Amino acid sequence: MNPILKYLKKVFAAKRILVDDTELTGLVKADYLLQQFIKQDKVPGIAITVLKDGKTIFQKGYGYANVERKQFVHPKKSIFRIASVSKPIAATALAHMVQDGMIDLEESFYTYLPDYPKKEWDFTIRQLASHTAGIRVYKGKEYGLNKPLSIKEGLEVFKNDPLVYEPGTEYLYNSFDLTMISAAMQEASGIPFEEYVQEKVLNPLGMNSTFCPECHYESDSQSSSKNPDALEVNDISTSKEQNNVATFYTKSMSGFRKAIPVDNFYKLAGGGYLSTSEDIAKFGQAFLDNKVKIEEAILNQFLTAQQVDGNSTYYGLGWQVSEDAKGRKFFGHVGNGVGGYANFFVYPKEQLVFSIMINCTDPKIQEELDAIIDCFFKDGNA
Repeated sequence: MNPILKYLKKVFAAKRILVDDTELTGLVKADYLLQQFIKQDKVPGIAITVLKDGKTIFQKGYGYANVERKQFVHPKKSIFRIASVSKPIAATALAHMVQDGMIDLEESFYTYLPDYPKKEWDFTIRQLASHTAGIRVYKGKEYGLNKPLSIKEGLEVFKNDPLVYEPGTEYLYNSFDLTMISAAMQEASGIPFEEYVQEKVLNPLGMNSTFCPECHYESDSQSSSKNPDALEVNDISTSKEQNNVATFYTKSMSGFRKAIPVDNFYKLAGGGYLSTSEDIAKFGQAFLDNKVKIEEAILNQFLTAQQVDGNSTYYGLGWQVSEDAKGRKFFGHVGNGVGGYANFFVYPKEQLVFSIMINCTDPKIQEELDAIIDCFFKDGNA
């Protein structure tokens, strides 16, 4: 019998019987654990897509995209804030720009934005992409800004602050690094960052359900809102898909309340995109299928963990590059933002892609998510 039909028969059986079939037991266990998130009010809604050898082996929605309206999550249609899973998307666009000779990873950031306030030390595009440039993290309420800032205007939030260490000597993860890179990419290409990403990443990979929030175009750039011949960007504010956007929540002692309003456009590259679990899985599969059209030598730079003082940072250029608790190597990203939490992992050896989206600020369930992911491996070494 077809494995999926066997799985469905198990799920809907009057009595669930687990046979000695490791893969199917794993699917049933994963389904059970995901259901518990909803039953125990750990998340309002969750969508998951798992691919194996390029085929969908598990895809389901749990709970509510909108709690008040009792609108169920749909794994193909429900649109979530993907937070820092935006970074690999931006990094892929940057890799295209490197390949096309438009930007140099070893070049100073000031080559592209010479008016940026000078710091004690110079720093490169590579150092920004690897979070070793010394740029600071969020302060106070910056994490939840709700101002309609363009990417260039977003630099005003932190540009006058000193570097927190000499570039290349430490690692400090933050989203401002990617904001700076996206500003440099705009200057290098002469078009808005979001249009370049649409042209080089989203459109070629068929990511039709991946959107930027309401776009605040640079006043000095050519944009689709001003130029009818410019590329049309997937803008969720005007899309017919708007009704599929999940409501964003924060967990409190009394349950789930709507998250504070935020405007993430200025940090689109570091944490601003919205997408579906299916689209992000498609994005991961494109790397396994060599569909991203980036030379191997360039791609390897992005998907190789950088080192500081001979120690791995477990981070490449815009990508987490690490291994799980059982030593299985992966690349991808975890995302946490206001009203959204995401897991995106690609396991090249096992040919597995995981995409998990939650419409809630960090629900503190990463260990449980890791356990669910582990269900899809046949053994500890897979």
